[in-house]
Amino acid sequence: MAVCARLCGVGQSRSCRRRQRSNQPDKGGSDSDMDEEEGEQIVGTRKSDAGGRRGGPGGVVATAGPGGDARGRDRTNTGSGPQHPECLVELPPELLVEIFSLLPGTVLPNVALVCRKFRQLLNTETIWRRRCTEEFGMNEDLRKMEAGGISSQDLYVKLLHPYRHILGLWQPDIGPYGGLLNVVVDGLFIIGWMYLPPHDPRVEDPMRRRPLFRIHLLDNKKATVECMYGHRGPHKGDIQTVKKDEFSTKCNQTDYHRMPGGRQEEFRTWLEEEWGRTLEDIFHEHMQELILMKFIYTSQYDNCLTYRRIYLPPAMPSDLLEPGLFKGTYGSHGLEIVMLSFHGTSVRATKLTGDPNVPAGQLTLDIDLNRPVVLPDLEQQRKIEELSQIIMRIHDEIQKEAEQQANGAFSTARCAAEGACGGASEAEAMEEDHGASSDSCQSGPSGSSHSSEALPFVLPLGVMARNEVYPRTCRKCFYGTGLIAGHGFTSPERTPGLFVLFDEDRFGFIWLELKSFSLYSRLTDHLEHAHAPSMERFEAMLRNMQSWTS
Repeated sequence: MAVCARLCGVGQSRSCRRRQRSNQPDKGGSDSDMDEEEGEQIVGTRKSDAGGRRGGPGGVVATAGPGGDARGRDRTNTGSGPQHPECLVELPPELLVEIFSLLPGTVLPNVALVCRKFRQLLNTETIWRRRCTEEFGMNEDLRKMEAGGISSQDLYVKLLHPYRHILGLWQPDIGPYGGLLNVVVDGLFIIGWMYLPPHDPRVEDPMRRRPLFRIHLLDNKKATVECMYGHRGPHKGDIQTVKKDEFSTKCNQTDYHRMPGGRQEEFRTWLEEEWGRTLEDIFHEHMQELILMKFIYTSQYDNCLTYRRIYLPPAMPSDLLEPGLFKGTYGSHGLEIVMLSFHGTSVRATKLTGDPNVPAGQLTLDIDLNRPVVLPDLEQQRKIEELSQIIMRIHDEIQKEAEQQANGAFSTARCAAEGACGGASEAEAMEEDHGASSDSCQSGPSGSSHSSEALPFVLPLGVMARNEVYPRTCRKCFYGTGLIAGHGFTSPERTPGLFVLFDEDRFGFIWLELKSFSLYSRLTDHLEHAHAPSMERFEAMLRNMQSWTS
């Protein structure tokens, strides 16, 4: 506490008083006497008790020196101005409460160990009310909650602090399907919300949410975990923190998930919630198989899942648009959630939800910002052959440059082994050729990365779109590749296509080989505790996501 007193600027430090004493005539005391006196002032409570510590009306505190003589110090300070506190303990209680309420909640238990006075002051609800508000963003009227029998201190100590590590965004391990879980403080609860895309093909509708679990203090002032899966209300559940950035949920009463009509009723209810339609409304046989397969696969977990932490992508001022989460159309697989992030001159879209062909965690789109595409007039845009020629010309250039770089690297290595010096000039020549081709690709009206000029846009005839309502103007277009694969993620390959930026919240991608168009719309929900600590951590997370489902 002597350290605390010096840091807070209350009273003089021990070394300062020692220097003052050394400059004064010796009055029979020593540094050890002064240290003992200081220790008694910091830890003591200054009660007028037996032992002669407070003597007479003059208010003298007596301590025994080495020789047994009592030395007194007048604390009335007559004629010398107002007396200032010499340590934190002597501060008024209301000031101490204000100081403690500014400290992080994680250090308050250590403060309580200092002395009885601090421990008693830390029972003040004002301190914990402020911690709940500032650290966890609670906007509720905590005074009403306290009147109901739950203190802000209990809320912080027994609920918010123990489960703070599970707040934020998570991806469940549900095979190729993945998902998006957001764990938030909601009133007196911590709730895990599963985010579901809107019903296909309404990509611009808001996201849907379904509670999977909740934690509260309503019973016996002890944190209780409840499973919210199924249609029979909350029931007993459990949460286990497996390791850092990973936790698991378990339902202890899975019979609450069952419905009276058996699996058939469960499937019909799930289909209506998941797709917003009945099985009779889905005429495509392949789509029926995909839907039934997803129901069988996902329902077997019974909300006993493992979750891994994910972060929102960091934003840079030079980004073409703000990175974040988007929902997009994926043909018969319905709507899926992707994460758009920027990496130098490339834009990448990573799947958070997936399907049996391309699972969650995989890089669905990879856009090259060094390869802008200038669209022809509307009449030519309607011809798929015209668009294919433009994209394939860029694709062939990239393939040729990759071959030249590979040959150049091989030649340089061979020349280095032979001790020749011609390889360097050859590599430099190829770098110049690459730079020239890159410059030629950047020419045109889309070379400026922040141009907002609206350009006319129309899908080519023969390109299938799940959502026929799409923007008819765009800002920019770039060459990119999309990931396609067979069932079970077999024979994956990257196929060329066109990335179309419509506005800050929408973009599209034309899959040339599939003759299909995907429209993406931004997820606008406010997501707390989800920002990446650094770009390095975010990129490491992306690599881990791909390894989870590869």
